[in-house]
Amino acid sequence: MIKYTLSFVLFMMAVLSVDAEQLYVNPRTGNDVNTGTKSQPLKTIIEASKRVNLNKEPEATTIILSEGIHLLTQTVIFNNDKYTLANRLVICAEVMPDDSDWTPQKMPVVVTASPLEAGVGGQEAKGIQPEVSHVTIEGLRFTGSPDYSYIDGTNLRRSYPIWRDGKSLDDLLISQCLFAGNVDVLPLHVGVIANGYGLVIDHCVFYNCKIPVVFWKNDGGTGSRSAMRHSLVYGGYFCGVWTTQGTNGNEFDFHHNIIAGTSTIWIREKGSKRRYKASDCIFTDYSKLAGYGSGPLSDSDATSTDFLEMKNVQTTGTITIEKDQSKRNYLQLAEGSAGSNLMAGLFKKKRQ
Repeated sequence: MIKYTLSFVLFMMAVLSVDAEQLYVNPRTGNDVNTGTKSQPLKTIIEASKRVNLNKEPEATTIILSEGIHLLTQTVIFNNDKYTLANRLVICAEVMPDDSDWTPQKMPVVVTASPLEAGVGGQEAKGIQPEVSHVTIEGLRFTGSPDYSYIDGTNLRRSYPIWRDGKSLDDLLISQCLFAGNVDVLPLHVGVIANGYGLVIDHCVFYNCKIPVVFWKNDGGTGSRSAMRHSLVYGGYFCGVWTTQGTNGNEFDFHHNIIAGTSTIWIREKGSKRRYKASDCIFTDYSKLAGYGSGPLSDSDATSTDFLEMKNVQTTGTITIEKDQSKRNYLQLAEGSAGSNLMAGLFKKKRQ
């Protein structure tokens, strides 16, 4: 009887795992009236979000994006707050960077062309907005906005591919994603900006973004640790990382990152007294190591670096980026570049 009961429990667990919500999105062959299976994919991420927000079953959700151009003509908001650490909301590529058949061309490309909304100091265009805890976004490529930044001398337009507003939310993992912009024609203001706790940037690449990531504010309660690790920032024309009063230095892991060709390496919110640690990193080819910022229109005022405890941080060396689109490491470290030992970039596994 005991044996039968155990077998039945294992069978039910297998059935439940199979029944977890799974939706495929293919912008070329999909249709938003389809079922969302691999053979009948949806066409848009916005349709996937509508279905996810309506499904109240206590189960994990995986949205799988095929290669191609995923155009966001409106902000994609996820607000079904049912997820847990074990049963997550995952938005991922069908083929991941460590898969043997992956190439840069297989990365789903997410283009934010959502309507601009009024914001402080101008207008904002938001892409994917997960207003729930326990979310993973992985294996995707995000571009800058087709809108020009300039409005007038005191206002500008800003593109935010990933935005989280809730100050009490926790656990947002951004992994193996590429954020690529161009200051002149596809400006990308901030790749990831998130309030709350537990924002983790892992094995990501930020190429020619104004600001790669802003670890923003929280509600003053408790939550999981935030982190930035094994990531490559190249050509940040404002800074390499931005932390605010809400980011507690004692609960922030920053290691095995490369920041090169930036104006300022580390920006803190003006008035911040937080202290931080950086280990096993390369900071090179920059104008200022540290500065204060006070909003989207602020300049970077140089500050003392005594807030930053650096251990095994190299401040010299040449970082070279692979520009050949046929190469697997396109827009990542070129062969022979400094920092190859840090495993900073899209790959979690060493290539054979």
